[in-house]
Amino acid sequence: MPNKQDRDHNAKEWLKKAHQDEISVLALLKNNIGSPSVVCFLSQQMAEKLLKAYLVHKVKDFPKIHQLDRLVKMCTEIDDSFEVLKDDAIYLTAFYVTTRYPGDYPDFNWKAAKSAGDSAKKIKNFVLSKINE
Repeated sequence: MPNKQDRDHNAKEWLKKAHQDEISVLALLKNNIGSPSVVCFLSQQMAEKLLKAYLVHKVKDFPKIHQLDRLVKMCTEIDDSFEVLKDDAIYLTAFYVTTRYPGDYPDFNWKAAKSAGDSAKKIKNFVLSKINE
């Protein structure tokens, strides 16, 4: 089992990566430049890294997955208040594949991009409040 110092370091690394995604999301949304699908994807990635930071912080192993609803469920096993993130997690999970591959997926617009960014921000604020308790 990793010691507290290692856990804190690893959690900070996950948070740093999430922050890098957030910087890009905010810049793209502010200027409506680039592709809305990139904002949706980066919002999903940001939320994923935040949830993994919490799990690392709490010494909870997690599989290499991208389904945010499954990560929220794992967090809920530690703290049942994570249940409030379930809908945002389900919403953002859809962007992992649909934004990356061509196919029978809808075109993404800036309204969807803003909504994805808002969901990621909600997850960020919640996770950070729990890590800082």
